[in-house]
Amino acid sequence: MARNRTQKGFTFTHEMSQASQAVPAVLQEYRKAAWEAYQQLPLPTLKDEAWRRTSLQGLDFQSLGLANGQAEQSDVIKYGGSLISAEVLDQNPRLLLSSSGTQIEKADGLEDKGVIFKSLLDAAEDHPQLMEKILGKVVSPEEGIFAAAAGAFSRDGIFIYVPKGIAVEVPLFGMVAAPGNHAAHFFQTLIYLEEGASLNYLQETLSIADQENNSLLGENLEIYVGPNAHLQIAELQNLNQKVWSFGHKKALIERDGNLDWEIGALGSKLTKHFVSLDLVGQGAEGRVSGMIYADHDQHLSYNTLQRHLAPWTTSDLLFKNALNGSSRSVWRGMIFVDEGAQHIDGYQANRNLVLDRAARTDSIPGLEILNNDVRCTHGSTIGKIDQEQLFYLLSRGLPRAEAEQLVIRGFFEEIVKRFSIPAVGENLWGRIRDRLLN
Repeated sequence: MARNRTQKGFTFTHEMSQASQAVPAVLQEYRKAAWEAYQQLPLPTLKDEAWRRTSLQGLDFQSLGLANGQAEQSDVIKYGGSLISAEVLDQNPRLLLSSSGTQIEKADGLEDKGVIFKSLLDAAEDHPQLMEKILGKVVSPEEGIFAAAAGAFSRDGIFIYVPKGIAVEVPLFGMVAAPGNHAAHFFQTLIYLEEGASLNYLQETLSIADQENNSLLGENLEIYVGPNAHLQIAELQNLNQKVWSFGHKKALIERDGNLDWEIGALGSKLTKHFVSLDLVGQGAEGRVSGMIYADHDQHLSYNTLQRHLAPWTTSDLLFKNALNGSSRSVWRGMIFVDEGAQHIDGYQANRNLVLDRAARTDSIPGLEILNNDVRCTHGSTIGKIDQEQLFYLLSRGLPRAEAEQLVIRGFFEEIVKRFSIPAVGENLWGRIRDRLLN
């Protein structure tokens, strides 16, 4: 028998998982499976290993209602609070997603090359066979209750498909607006690159207004990188500090495929995201870079997994976190190497800069290696601002605040330079610098 929703925390019902408008069969089947998983999965507790350091206490699930239709399409979604400048957005194809629908701009010409850049609903209607290739195949709804909820209750999302041998010459942008005040908004992003395809994609989740009450944003991100394909993706998160953000994000990389994944996170009350690489083809490569800043009482937690399932695969992960106020970060990483996956090069590191006595960070790297023909290394560091560096800058006449900013900038510099569009990395740093001054 299914558990009672109220006892579980959520008050969502099966009727809420059914869209009011006609939904293509491929989505209907997926949502049915997601709903069944959602019924069976419990809310995580501190007894669950992946959640030992992240508590859901303080989030009133029963006060949350689905946000469908509550937000308005507005230029605020485009520019208000965005880490991506208006100048960059105005020059490139973009899809704006809110709970009230989607809006696509400057995407003319993409379909001439066979590239699909559409809302999830439109893609399911127009290209069901393509969607079947990836929907639920990379991130299963059974991975956790929030993955199941995103699958069952999302009304829309973003779908990107690049056919064999096609290089998308301009970056694509996805902007997701999160409504607030007791609203729960779920969405999905699917990216599918055929053999030899290439794409640069940037996606940002942001709040469209200040809010006084808690809200929830849940997302699933499924990525397929075909043989010899290349994807560069940047994910930015700049949510209001009343938003609880949950995400399941995974990439599957085939033979000689390459993924370069940048993550920048500044916002939310609490973030709990699972980020995974599955290197399933010989010669597959994946790099993940994280740039995290938290202050006040924010809690930002990332579980990362690099799975080497084929020989001659390479992974490289680096997360850098800076913490101020009474904030807390949690990073738990794992490199897994399968029995038949030989000649592996895997690396993971987490560097933490603690800027306030009240701030706290937990850094937990791990390895699980099932054969002996590998080179895998991991490590983590936790420290304060280097006093020798600070003294050097102060001795040159710089004010203390400016000197500290330069040290923190130096700490993040390696990640800032990895963003494919330099202005995006600079804007991310600029927002951190502004918060350091307040």
